[in-house]
Formats: sequence, structure tokens, C-alpha cells
Amino acid sequence: MYKIDKILIGTHNKGKFKEISDLLPAKIYKISPNSLNIESPDETGKTFAANSLLKAKYFNEKSKLITLSDDSGLEVECLNNQPGIYSARWAKDFGSFDKAMTEILKKVKKANKGTKARFISSLTIYWGNKKFITEVGKIEGNISEKKGLNGFGYDPIFVPNGYSKTFAEMDYKKKLLIDHRYIAYKKLEGKIKNYI
Repeated sequence: MYKIDKILIGTHNKGKFKEISDLLPAKIYKISPNSLNIESPDETGKTFAANSLLKAKYFNEKSKLITLSDDSGLEVECLNNQPGIYSARWAKDFGSFDKAMTEILKKVKKANKGTKARFISSLTIYWGNKKFITEVGKIEGNISEKKGLNGFGYDPIFVPNGYSKTFAEMDYKKKLLIDHRYIAYKKLEGKIKNYI
């Protein structure tokens, strides 16, 4: 393994691409699969870690570039930890993240078993030749009514423990330095600091 001067960030999600880009050192050149016309793979893994590895390996093989991929989502305890790894698919099935959030709020209210939830992110860096590192970050919190216009995905309905605002109400830079993706990245950074 050698110094990383450029990296493919294996996601078509613009919000994720920006967050991961901003977590990485500025000197590293970041490339999107969009610019290389690489489609996303089918996510067949049963865990966040399995899916982030699957994506990192796929994008690495397609681009021949060191790849960093994320798989993340929202687990709601009273909904048997759904949508979980199907978070993006719920948004697709219901027509949008906004509609999926409305459905989650309805289901939480109907279940009436509390609002505990967590965001999980698994980040995998893949060098090729089966060399990779995967780390998982979690942040606990609660489901809230939709609030805020910042962020992306399910950010408007999640309030992290210790805070009174949803992720979507927070300043971008503040959220960037506390969320699940940051927690996963800091673990990863500790293991790749000699290469970045």
C-alpha cells in the first residue's frame, strides 16, 4: 500500500460525496463514479459493512483507483431496526426521502413504543488485490417530526443524543464533525494515517 494522492469516492449520493470529500485531506484529489460513467452495483449484502465492502470492491475494479465507499442508514428500534440497510430503497419505494420520512413517522406513532433510533455508517477503503479496511460508526438518538432544510436523506427526522436539533437543523460543519460517517472515518483515519 502506498501514499494516496487520488481516491474514488464510491457513491452517487451528492450529500455523501460532499461529506466524505470534506472529511478527507484537501490534498487528495476526489473522483466521483459519475465522472467515469460507472453505475452503482446491486447491494446484496446483509449488513452495512458487507455493502460498503461490496461497493468499494466493485468501484475499485471498474476504475482501477483506490476507492472509499460508504453504506449507511437509519435504524428505528420500534420498527425492528428498519429501514436499516434498506434506507435508500425505502426512499425509492415510497417515491422520495420526504415520503419515506412521513411513513416512518406514521409507523413510529402507530407502534407507540418510543422513538429511539440510530444512524450507522460503514466505510470501506479498498486498494485492490483484496486489501481493504472497513470501519463502522454509530450515533444514537431519537426520531423527531421533520425539521430543518440542511443535510440529506433522513437528517430532518433524527435528533442525536445530547442535542435539541435534528441533523437537518444543524450547521453543516457542526453536523459533519459529530455524525456516524465522521465516527467511522476517525476509526479508519487512525489506520490509514501513514497513507494520507
